[in-house]
Amino acid sequence: MENGKKFAVLLCAEDPEYVKKKYGGYFGVFVRMLAEEGETWAVFHVARGEFPADDDAGKFDGYVITGSCHDAHADDAWICSLLHLLAKLDAMKKKVLGICFGHQILGRALGGKIERATAGWDIGVTPIHISSSSFSSSLFSSLKLPEFLPVIECHRDEIRELPVKAEIMGWSNKTGIEMFRYGDHIMGIQGHPEYTYDIILHLIDRLLQRNLITDDVAIAAKMKLTKEAAAFDEQNREAWKKLCTSFLKGRLL
Repeated sequence: MENGKKFAVLLCAEDPEYVKKKYGGYFGVFVRMLAEEGETWAVFHVARGEFPADDDAGKFDGYVITGSCHDAHADDAWICSLLHLLAKLDAMKKKVLGICFGHQILGRALGGKIERATAGWDIGVTPIHISSSSFSSSLFSSLKLPEFLPVIECHRDEIRELPVKAEIMGWSNKTGIEMFRYGDHIMGIQGHPEYTYDIILHLIDRLLQRNLITDDVAIAAKMKLTKEAAAFDEQNREAWKKLCTSFLKGRLL
């Protein structure tokens, strides 16, 4: 039975063959993590210029913005169109969850500043320090989150300055703004709670092939991930799932 809820994934990256074959692309990865019975999920390949029609943008209850190999501080035509859409969704108070690039582009759309990370690439499992005061609203009050919550990361840019009225929800030793919220309708997460180890390992190879990282960075990242394999377990994955779902769907779990 359909519950009438409709969600859309704004896909900001091209699907690698591996992820496409095993998970049905990044859209499949997010559906696997967030979708529940009776919901309708759609995907828009925004990096190819595919966006919801103006009249359809308001028909979705929530949006998820994915990661990307593109820079959130760039001015490609599709990125400018995405910024325009996000401004519209903000005005409509639509729920929007941004992941990695999605986190950064949300920060930019709301008036924040995005730059290369001062600490360079962060690839691996990073423990996020959770701000307990940020999770005191009714959206998150039933969640019992630990002081530190590990997440898989893969980024070289960061939000350097938060938008006015935005609130930091989490930070790490390498990144000052790992999570933020803007009102009760926008949330950004720098890490990749949707990733599995096989996805991040294949992504490292892809970044290397595209000359976005060097051999030394790739080798060090894989060694680091091997050591950290136990840190991002099913319990942590479930905590991220509940956090994202409770925000996106506006209800307690």
